Amino acid sequence: MDFPYHIPYPVALAIIAVLGYFAGRRSRNHAISEADKARRELRRAKVVARELEQIAEGIRKHLATHHLSVARFKDRVSKLSSEEQEAAWQDLCVEAEQILKPTLRLAEQIALAYDEIRQQTGQLMTFSEVRTDPLTRVSNRRCLDETLESLLAMMERYGEPFSVAIIDIDHFKQVNDKRGHLQGDRMLQAVARLLDETVRDTDIVARYGGEEFVVVMPHTSLENACHFGERVRRLIEKEIALTISGGVTAAFDGDNAQSLLSRADTALYSAKSAGRNRIYRHTGVDIEPIVVDEAELAAAAN
Repeated sequence: MDFPYHIPYPVALAIIAVLGYFAGRRSRNHAISEADKARRELRRAKVVARELEQIAEGIRKHLATHHLSVARFKDRVSKLSSEEQEAAWQDLCVEAEQILKPTLRLAEQIALAYDEIRQQTGQLMTFSEVRTDPLTRVSNRRCLDETLESLLAMMERYGEPFSVAIIDIDHFKQVNDKRGHLQGDRMLQAVARLLDETVRDTDIVARYGGEEFVVVMPHTSLENACHFGERVRRLIEKEIALTISGGVTAAFDGDNAQSLLSRADTALYSAKSAGRNRIYRHTGVDIEPIVVDEAELAAAAN
């Protein structure tokens, strides 16, 4: 028996077997990729749950202490109501003032906890499809905007530091032009996957547009963000055999999302202009190349 176009039956079976093999391999790779992503998301969810638990425990302890102080104060008031002792009343006023100070601190702690819970809830929401880039499976621009808004509010109220890095694939247009858009998509997916596997569970990787990615790093100084930028530049060059350029900056008082990303983008442009395959940082005043001590870089990686 021959198949149409005069293909012999054994050859046709061999072709079907080969196609089946590659189709199965692709399906397995896709399944592995989705499983890896699910495991990373589960780790991030566990981190969020652990931080929420710590917030709740801290509030519980402060509330218990505060409740005891208020109970003692009420007891003294009830005893003095029948004694009418002037000196005792004066002491009681002093005690009331002492209780008021921790009350105000507790109110501030509750407000901070509320904001942290909102931030952690936002972290959990990054798992949803509406906040995920369909091609790379990292966060999208909507998630990035919401994350920056939350972190800027936390910094303004409580001084919580954070930094951002913009990563851009060098000569990406040439890849699309010479090797096709399909290969370009695979390159984007590979870079996104490596970034997502390299960052901490509390960091956010987002596709900024085209071949650019933004990494948001809560509780991270500019120096540590620079270490991350240089480490990931070397890792991508080694693992994927392509180069990236990057711009890093920290958030400052008075920043909004636009000013923050604009500084990082300016540093990225300087890295591109200097020859690509390098990371520059914006200090808020100066733009300069990152010079990382090898021992510091190794320590930061650990």
